[in-house]
Amino acid sequence: MQHGDDNLLPLSALQHLLYCPRQCALIHNEQLWAENVLTVEGKQLHEKADHGRGETRPGVRIARGLMIKSERYRLIGKADVVEFYDDGRVMPVEYKRGRPKIHEADRVQLCAQGLCLEDMLNVVVEGGAIFYGQTRRRLAVPFDEPLRATTLDTIRRLQELIDSGVTPRAEYDAGKCDRCSLVNLCLPRQRASASEYLNRQLAAVSAGGPDPFDDEVD
Repeated sequence: MQHGDDNLLPLSALQHLLYCPRQCALIHNEQLWAENVLTVEGKQLHEKADHGRGETRPGVRIARGLMIKSERYRLIGKADVVEFYDDGRVMPVEYKRGRPKIHEADRVQLCAQGLCLEDMLNVVVEGGAIFYGQTRRRLAVPFDEPLRATTLDTIRRLQELIDSGVTPRAEYDAGKCDRCSLVNLCLPRQRASASEYLNRQLAAVSAGGPDPFDDEVD
């Protein structure tokens, strides 16, 4: 992936990394992408949150689709909603399809938004919230020390992965791979990478063996 002069990485890549390092590298190093029902639904939910007008309510100003970045953490992205309270509190709100998850990916992405806001505004962001489309409820997320530590470690791992330019080998996980929009580009059921697999097949043909593509359907 080619970076701009500021060498910032997309906030969304943190969630990709925690879901699957190979998926993250395919998207952000190799610039591959494909849609499925889940990604389309998620995009539609984000668009509804991002494209609404900002508003002011008693005690709070609400900004939508706010661009945020941090040179310190090498991150850039868009916060669905950021709420600025009259008492000085700042709270990012992320919109997600589905329901709360057991893993940390959603919370880490939200906490990273909080870190960026802290860096930009020189404030302490104590927590945020995630609105889930299926439950239609907000989940409060305090930015406590364990979550901050996990988020900082994930940011470090993301920087190392992107800077290396290396795409990890596929490891098939039915619970993740079958839901991933990149499954047909990743080929997770192949033990080797797609290029290694193709090279083996071509080598077999060159050696006079049976054509491995003869039984493929056009």
